[in-house]
Amino acid sequence: MKILHVVHGYVPSRGGSQWLTQQLSEIFVARYSDQVTVFTTVADSLDLFHRRDCPALPVGVETINGVTVRRFPVFNRGRLIRKAAAGLTYRLRFPYNDWFRTLESGPIVPGLRRAVAGSGADVVFATAFPLRHVYDALYGARRAGIPVVLLGALHTADVWGFDRPMIYRAIRQADAYIAHTDFERDYVVARGVDAAKVRVIGAGVDAQPFMQADGRRVRQALGWQAQPVVIMLARFVPRKRFDLLLAAMQQVWRQRPDACLLLAGARTSHTAEVERAIAALPAQQRRQVAMVDSFDEVEKPYLVAAADVCVHTATQESFGIALVEAWAGGKPVIGARAAAIPSVIAAGEDGLLFDFPQAESLARAILTLLDDPEQARRMGLRGRQKVLENYTWAIVAQRVHTLYEEVIGARGSM
Repeated sequence: MKILHVVHGYVPSRGGSQWLTQQLSEIFVARYSDQVTVFTTVADSLDLFHRRDCPALPVGVETINGVTVRRFPVFNRGRLIRKAAAGLTYRLRFPYNDWFRTLESGPIVPGLRRAVAGSGADVVFATAFPLRHVYDALYGARRAGIPVVLLGALHTADVWGFDRPMIYRAIRQADAYIAHTDFERDYVVARGVDAAKVRVIGAGVDAQPFMQADGRRVRQALGWQAQPVVIMLARFVPRKRFDLLLAAMQQVWRQRPDACLLLAGARTSHTAEVERAIAALPAQQRRQVAMVDSFDEVEKPYLVAAADVCVHTATQESFGIALVEAWAGGKPVIGARAAAIPSVIAAGEDGLLFDFPQAESLARAILTLLDDPEQARRMGLRGRQKVLENYTWAIVAQRVHTLYEEVIGARGSM
């Protein structure tokens, strides 16, 4: 099979969409002997779509683990004009204001649509909304009569980003749509998408490293021995709501002064704000908070293994891969009772839900698991079983590959 994957960034660029696309691409090459090409941009981070002072990867073609990767330059001039037009048309509710918002978010990739149309692929896959390259992939594929599969990764709580009629028009025009959760499937169907073209698959994880990792080395390095540890795995961006977790922990510490907090994620411009919030804590609490940023992926299982409970406070999520990673490590999870998260966590079975954005509710959930280690252990093991049955990369890739075969077959029979 000749497969074209279109994504806004690719390794060494980091992020959920990048990681998912890389895993699918490499598995299809290794396991199915497919010819896989990735069209992506030179961006290491999304900031390059709007700013010219950000580092860029080289334009051109390279081979990474058997996958052909072609990086396109992006047009990032006129940021202030695009931003002003998007904001004004949105506030005034002008027709097609969603188009202006998409132009503002980018990436503007000259030649991408034409390259997709001329790729000769058997199937085109693109991820993720609300970024503009998804439309280039869709319309380029349709121009050439190539079946197209979209994975939107919809953050439904993000009104600015995802309350865009053009997103749902695009999904209706695709041959198939991959939803991460039942919640997302129902959400797009309610917006006119044919339920028959939506496949719920979810994201994947390499479970074995998490199952085998020992967290004692991390605990020793941090000076934490037998203390209970709460971890949050997330990029340091505002929508992850580190502020909410820190507020909840101040309530936790009143009852469990021995509790420790580990914050682990990629460093961003928001990291300094989180550091300032930690610095404002009383001295004793500061000593019980650690930040680990921009670590290598191979370190993540050991960070999870060092924890007793994994917390995920964000609601602007399509899935929450950190939850799956924690389960793979046998850890119970806590997430918000909002958007897609309740479709991922079976409350009371493999984790708990809290009332977002109530810090008191989150604190109660944390204390429930810290005060009952046996319940926490059972939840973590149930979560691991869920991962092994649904969310390993082998399972996810097989389901996506089957979907590709189906849309190719359906297009061939027309």
